[in-house]
Order: sequence, then structure tokens, then C-alpha cells
Amino acid sequence: MTPRSDDQHEQYELRAGSYRAAVVQRGGGLRALSVDGRPLVDGYGGGERPEGGRGQLLVPWPNRVDRGRYEFDGEQHQLDLTEPDRDCAIHGLVRSGAWRLVEHTDTALTLAYELREARGYPYPLDLRVDYALDADAGLTVRLTARNTGTTPAPYGNGAHPYLTVGTQTIDECQLVVPAAVGLRTDERGLPTGRAPVDGTALDFRTARRIGATWIDDPFTDLVRDDAGRAHVVLRDPASGASTSLWLDHTCRWVQVFTGDTLGAQVRQGLAVEPMTCPPNAFVTGADVVVLLPGEQHTTSWGITGSS
Repeated sequence: MTPRSDDQHEQYELRAGSYRAAVVQRGGGLRALSVDGRPLVDGYGGGERPEGGRGQLLVPWPNRVDRGRYEFDGEQHQLDLTEPDRDCAIHGLVRSGAWRLVEHTDTALTLAYELREARGYPYPLDLRVDYALDADAGLTVRLTARNTGTTPAPYGNGAHPYLTVGTQTIDECQLVVPAAVGLRTDERGLPTGRAPVDGTALDFRTARRIGATWIDDPFTDLVRDDAGRAHVVLRDPASGASTSLWLDHTCRWVQVFTGDTLGAQVRQGLAVEPMTCPPNAFVTGADVVVLLPGEQHTTSWGITGSS
């Protein structure tokens, strides 16, 4: 299909059965997704910029790096502080880059990006993202990174879709997060320690109403199905509509964010962020992938909806 202009970058549309999706070249991110005309993600309009990280790909690290400083393989590195109010580098280096079109059909899209000579991250990566839309399975996203350098590279990834079931806010929705452990964070969003969710306001292992609960937390120890997938589900009890995000075994973490700090878009959608590692992983080393020269790493996640 012919792409359309989106903030001086291209937009690519996908369709399969009653599913529709739109992906933008800028950042390679998911702009829109719907089924039977009902939005599954709280996205943004064509020509708009994605506020709050909406739909963006987070590479080569998700979430925050404290003061942008980390050490790897005996070398000290300083990233740009892209979240200066918290003195952090946040959500990687590819969110505003122009990804290159590799292939586009009615139901599938492949984009590529070469990460080179980034300040604080001197590790060349070739990135590829595959979006596939299926009439039954909904959206599947596969992100692959290959180390094209001559030394090992620290690596992590994530994605930042906001789920919706079409309600004005998420407060009356029911939520399932199949996680036994949450990561405590401080006022800057940096981890201070793990804790079981049992008996806390963050225990959503059984479906229950979100209400006024403020969530901006990473979760782990995820319960998975026989295919190794964990499923986070948002449901509208009034209509019965639900939106589900699954994440594969490479995503050991999921960040859930109720959007309480997003100005006009407060609690309009629920950010559900599949992540391979937790916040500040480049500093702590927690679940960081070490890509050897020539080695590649692939992560998969997806979104389905029902009425």
C-alpha cells in the first residue's frame, strides 16, 4: 500500500480481516491498531508526535539509566541525559530516527535501522523490526538486533504501546498482570529492590478494577503459557471488550504505567511495556544481554483484541 506523510516521515498501513494497523517510519513505532473499528492502542494522529513514548521502540535499552553513566567491559560511558528533570537517559537511541523500508505488503512490514556512533554507546548494531497482522492472531512484532562490531555490546530492548478498550479512562477497567514480583523504585523511577506483589495494591494476578491505583512499576516472575508467553489483559466489564498484550520468553520484565503524569492524556490508556531488562540495567547489569560480534538477538510480542 502507498505510505502517507507523517511528520515528514512515511506511514505504512496494514490490514488483515477486521484488524487495522499503522506504523511510522520515524522511530519504527506503532501509531495505531484497531479491530472491528475499536482501538486497541491509545495512539496518536497522523502528523502528530508520539507523546509519552506512545508506540515507540526502546533500543538499545528500555527505561532509565541513572545519570546516563555506565561501565561495560572496563570502559566508562556517558549517554545524553534525555530525561534531564530526573538526571537520566531514557528509552534508548532510536525513537526519533528514520527507519528504512525493507518490505511492505497488505499484512506485513519490515523496517531496518543502523545504529552507529551514538554518544555513550559505541557499539554498532543492525536493527530490524517485523510487523505482521493476522485476521485471527492480531498483531505480532519481532525486533532483531545484530552486533556488527568487533567487541561485545551490552543490549536490551522494549516497546511502549498504550492499551485501550475504548473507554474514556482506564479507571473502570479490569487488569490482569501475571507477575509475582514487582520492582520498587524511587522518586526518579530507579530501582531500589524487588518485592512480592502478594497483599499489595500492585497485585493484579487475578482480574480486578484499576480504580484510582497509580501504577508506574516494573514487574517480573511472570506466569507463562505453554508457548512461553505471558499475557497482560485490559478488560471493560461494561462491554466485555478486552485488549491483550503477550510477550515472549526473552522479555523477562513488563512495565505497567497508568499515565498519571501525561497532562491531557492522563489515564487515557495503559502503557504495557515488554522489556528484556529492568530500569537501570546498564548500571546494575540485571538481565543485560551481551551480544558478541556477529551475534543477534530477537524479541517477540503482540496485541490481540476481542469484543
